[in-house]
Amino acid sequence: MDVNLVLRSTRVITPEGTRPASIAVSGGTIAAVLPYDAEVPAGARLEDVGDDVVLPGLVDTHVHVNDPGRTEWEGFWTATRAAAAGGITTLLDMPLNSLPPTTTVGNLRVKQEVARGKAHIDVGFWGGALPDNVKDLRPLHDAGVFGFKCFLSPSGVEEFPLLDQDQLATSLAEISGFGGLMIVHAEDPHHLEAAPQRSGGAYADFLASRPRDAENTAIENLINQARRLDARVHVLHLSSSDALPLIAAAKAEGVKVTVESCPHFLTLTAEEIPDGATEFKCCPPIREAVNQDALWQGLADGTIDCIVSDHSPSTADLKTPDFASAWGGISSLQLGLPAIWTEARRRGFDLTDVVRWMSEAPARLAGLDRKGAIEAGRDADFAVLDPEAAFTVDPAELQHRNRITAYAGKTLSGVVTSTWLRGEKIADRGTLAEPSGRLLERNN
Repeated sequence: MDVNLVLRSTRVITPEGTRPASIAVSGGTIAAVLPYDAEVPAGARLEDVGDDVVLPGLVDTHVHVNDPGRTEWEGFWTATRAAAAGGITTLLDMPLNSLPPTTTVGNLRVKQEVARGKAHIDVGFWGGALPDNVKDLRPLHDAGVFGFKCFLSPSGVEEFPLLDQDQLATSLAEISGFGGLMIVHAEDPHHLEAAPQRSGGAYADFLASRPRDAENTAIENLINQARRLDARVHVLHLSSSDALPLIAAAKAEGVKVTVESCPHFLTLTAEEIPDGATEFKCCPPIREAVNQDALWQGLADGTIDCIVSDHSPSTADLKTPDFASAWGGISSLQLGLPAIWTEARRRGFDLTDVVRWMSEAPARLAGLDRKGAIEAGRDADFAVLDPEAAFTVDPAELQHRNRITAYAGKTLSGVVTSTWLRGEKIADRGTLAEPSGRLLERNN
């Protein structure tokens, strides 16, 4: 082995468990996971991180980078810096909120060209499924997108319309025909239209406008379509715990459904949101503490597969104090790992659980077989974490373009001390290296 780096720690999280180990890296790939006191090969550099925990780099499959077209909201340079600072080494960019949206091969190429040279971490792309682009789905799949996103309710931007049930069936049948994946914003528009709609700053009014029934019905309809068409589907940003029994039953039956939730649903509660604090607004919404408890149970029993950010930023002027009109989205790329670790530890989980939810499962969802684990043959992507250290969130220290956060002032456990991409240190206690990320394509 032509080993150029050995990363050593008393706590390395591997598929076999957490143990002292030395990770040998050759050409950006993990060559071997060796005993802790293994001899360092001649010519290799030793980096000993002591008792800090070495995790596989996190994989975030739900990020709105908004570049090009709405780059003032975010952008590849800033989003990937924030990700790297937070221990994320791979992200998949959502197809909407950029202009153009990723709904044709030509639009995908535009986005790839914009991202090239700006990415601090590896970046892949989802395609979009719209009522009028069924003919574009197979070409996008062949061009390397990781799957297709659709909305079952209004997306909030006019260039990305929703699919009704007939249109969903048409797109699902097409995607299933070539073995693709549909990822779904599952809220039923009829339930949303029937819910009370009140403007103003009261969070309780906003919560009432996005009822659990909207999610539950949309998920039930999606499962029925997936069953009928033998299609592979993924439920985005699950908020309603009421849907968990339905999802668990579908999985047990063999329906090809997977599910994600997000740090804000798992660490923040409706009861703590002040009126007018629209930095907490997202769709579906943050719900009550008892709902959150059930989501954690869904993670524990495997009904929920993974945790990803749904990083959806905007400029400050769009976060008006009126919940009805404010942009809905929470920025958490840099803070997801400590936010989840803080709550997971309080609930009796350990870092191997966090790795399963935030690295292994998202990598598996996207088919990223070189990501998601510390074992020979994988990319040498690592997050090094001091799990006992605590910090208070200061928005001024965030790398996001717009430093608006629902976590401002919160004390979190877990400090990312360094992040590594293919054996190169790309973040070191807040100092970022020059961009070295690659643009990823499905199965490539």
